[in-house]
Amino acid sequence: MFDDFMDDEWDSLDDLLNRYEGVKKGESSGMMDEDDFERVIEYFFQSSDEEQALLACDIASTYYPFSTSLQLLKAEILVQGQKYGQAAMVLDELEKFDSKNLDATLLRSDILLSQFKYDQAAAWLEQKVNDFEGKDKVELLLELSDVYDECEEFDAVFDTLKRVIAIQPNNEEALQKICFWADFNKRLEDSIVIHTHVTDIDPYNTLAWFNLGTAYQGLKMYEKAIDAYEFCIAIDEKFEFAYRNMADAYMRMKWYEKAIEVLEIHMQLAKPEDVIFEAMGFCWEKKKDFHKARSYYRKASQLNPQDDSIFYKIGETYAREKQWEKAVKAYSVALNLDKENASYCMAIGNCLMEMDAESDALVCFLNAVKLKPGNKTTWIALIRGLYVAGYYDEALTQIEIARENCGDKADFRYFQSAALFELGKSKEALIQLEGALKLSMNKLKVFTDLNPEYMHRSSVSELIARYKKK
Repeated sequence: MFDDFMDDEWDSLDDLLNRYEGVKKGESSGMMDEDDFERVIEYFFQSSDEEQALLACDIASTYYPFSTSLQLLKAEILVQGQKYGQAAMVLDELEKFDSKNLDATLLRSDILLSQFKYDQAAAWLEQKVNDFEGKDKVELLLELSDVYDECEEFDAVFDTLKRVIAIQPNNEEALQKICFWADFNKRLEDSIVIHTHVTDIDPYNTLAWFNLGTAYQGLKMYEKAIDAYEFCIAIDEKFEFAYRNMADAYMRMKWYEKAIEVLEIHMQLAKPEDVIFEAMGFCWEKKKDFHKARSYYRKASQLNPQDDSIFYKIGETYAREKQWEKAVKAYSVALNLDKENASYCMAIGNCLMEMDAESDALVCFLNAVKLKPGNKTTWIALIRGLYVAGYYDEALTQIEIARENCGDKADFRYFQSAALFELGKSKEALIQLEGALKLSMNKLKVFTDLNPEYMHRSSVSELIARYKKK
């Protein structure tokens, strides 16, 4: 049957083309109506025969000079051929007898965009907005929002979408887009006003509730965000992103049990995702159930084996349990995936120090310093490692190099003082300790953690007491 239908279509088209040839020759028996001409024009156009398509347009216009559809078809063919000037002239003629044609209005905008005249396209559409009502006006405004995006007038994008929602509060495209632009333009308060109004007049508008929750969440008003998401899933219990965002809000409030409950529902509804497994792992880690945390991190790594941060997090759970060897293995996988990550080098180094593999640990700390020479944290890890390993002279040398890269820091002076005490240079050590106290009394713990016995020295305790009184 389908083949018979296609045969009939081709027979009909062949007959139509024969009649068109008759019209071209001036034969009266070949008369065609407007739809017939459109089919012939589209046939030539789809056959990539632009010249014949335009000729058919011109012949058709002699019979139907006021046909909007034929004029539009000709303009579209010219636009496809990048003959923008000629296309604009056709639209000029069309607008003389049909000035409020939406397709013609949008096509002229397309012409201006094709010529990279974004501001002119926006001005043209703004000029024509009030010529239309209802759905046509909405369609024009949505096009205008895209044009403002091209112009990089991002606030205007938001305002235009707001106009769409004012006309059509349930417009899905506008609601989806305005959520992004509210966050991008930091117009979250405006978004709350817009979507509160929408939910007042249309309380079953799922997207409006979701957008309201997103706006509250962006302003760190997490409880209000959760309330909005609750309405969202009450209307549509399978709205995946509402569960995702709700879980994030609970996590930011440190309500990890609630976050886990919501994530479990999300996992029942949606396909497995590494970010969801990772979030579950994070929640269990915060609850100090490191075994469960690792199980979810591993699930995340199976879906995204190139994500080094997941292996680092696995290492962190082992480190929290003081399972240093397993932690080193996990950190090493992370480092293998991102060889330029100084934090991973330091993490491995810290584990090796706990395992009394001080020489290997110092190599890791040196690598971290090479990767991040301007980062104070990497230097502190190296200097502490040298101090703990008993390389006091080398620690002093590295402190000077650290100052060259990071400037004079209180931490460096506390380490310098400790190293000098260990070398028996008490006078110099006290000078450095006083310098450290002047820079930051709050970081004294750096010094006392290295060796609590220092506080038993009267000269040290008296010096610290003087600065505590200040």
